[in-house]
Amino acid sequence: MMYKIWFTLNSDAQYFRILFTKLYISRIYTALFQKELRVHHILRAAELTLKSVYPGNSDHFMRCSLVDGAEGSVHMGLGLCALQAGGRVNTHLHSFEESFFVTEGAPILVLDGRGYPLKPGACGVIPVGVPHAWVGPLVGEARWIDMMAPQPRTHGEDEDTFFLGAPEDYKLAELDIRDPRSRNFFYMAEGDIDVDQLKLGAQVGAPTVSASMSTALLAYSGIAVKMLVDQRLDAQLHSMFMVEYQPGGVAHPHDHPMEESYVILDGEVDVVADGQRYTLKKGDIFWTGVGCVHAFYNNNPGKVRWLETQSPSLPARHGYRFSRDWEYLKEKLAAQPSKVELKSNKA
Repeated sequence: MMYKIWFTLNSDAQYFRILFTKLYISRIYTALFQKELRVHHILRAAELTLKSVYPGNSDHFMRCSLVDGAEGSVHMGLGLCALQAGGRVNTHLHSFEESFFVTEGAPILVLDGRGYPLKPGACGVIPVGVPHAWVGPLVGEARWIDMMAPQPRTHGEDEDTFFLGAPEDYKLAELDIRDPRSRNFFYMAEGDIDVDQLKLGAQVGAPTVSASMSTALLAYSGIAVKMLVDQRLDAQLHSMFMVEYQPGGVAHPHDHPMEESYVILDGEVDVVADGQRYTLKKGDIFWTGVGCVHAFYNNNPGKVRWLETQSPSLPARHGYRFSRDWEYLKEKLAAQPSKVELKSNKA
C-alpha cells in the first residue's frame, strides 16, 4: 500500500511543502528486517487493462500505464496507447519529453501543422513543450508504446500536461526520415536488426537514414541492439532501443545507475532479477530500478525481441557494472600473498 505524507510549514508567509511519496510499508519492512530490497517489477500481458484518459480532451483514446511510481520508478512513465478510427487526442504539450514506438495500425501524429501517418516501426521523440496531437487511423485501431521522462506527476501535484484545443487543420505529409527536417523521427524496418542483411552496403537511393556510427547495429554475445531514440533525435532525458537475442544469447548479471524497462514483442526469455528467476513472454513488461542486479538468458530455439527504454540516459562511462568482473578481481586479490606474508618470507 502506498502512503503519501504531506507537511506544510508556514514561515514568513511562505509555504514550504515537503512531499514524501511512494512509501511502501512492505518494502520498508523488508529493507529493515530482512535485509533485502526488491527493485524490479513484472507486469504480465494478461494483466494489461486499457482505460480512457484525458476526459474532455480525447475521444476513443485509451492508455494502460506499464511503469510509473506505483512500481517504484522515479524516472519514467511507460504506457501502452490505443486510438481507434475517428478518435483523437487534442493538441497539447508536456513539461516532459515523450517518445513513441508504433506497434500496430497507422495513427496520425500532428506536429508543426503537418499530419504524419505512421506505421509499425515508426518512432520518434516529442521534445519538452512542443504542441502536438494524435488522430486515429482511417480504419481499425492503432497502438503504440509511449515513454515519458521525467516521470509525469501524479494527481494532486502541479500540472504537467496542457491542452490547447482540438487539432487544427493540418496537411498530410509522408514521414520521410531521409529528409533532414524529420529530425525527431526514425523508422526501424524488419531487416534493420538482422546482422546478415546488414553485411551488404545500402544503395544511394535507399529510403533509409544514411548509414553511420549513430545508426549502426550493435552486435555482441548473441545480442543485437538497434538504437531508436536518443540525443540524435533530440531526446535529452531518456533513450529507446530495440534488442534481439539469438538462441543462446546471454547478458550476465549486472546493474546500472539508471532505470530500464522492457516490453517483450516476440519470443520468450529467462531473466534473473534480485536473485529471483522468471520467464518473460510476448506482451509481458519488465522494469528494473537502480541497483537491481539482473541477467538475461535465451534458452529457447528461437529469437526473442523486446523494446527497451532507459532513464536517465546511459552515461558515457560506467553504465554497466557486471558482477563477474568484480568477482574476478576478488578472486585475483585473494590469490595474491598479503603484505604480512611477504614480510615474513623476507625475514
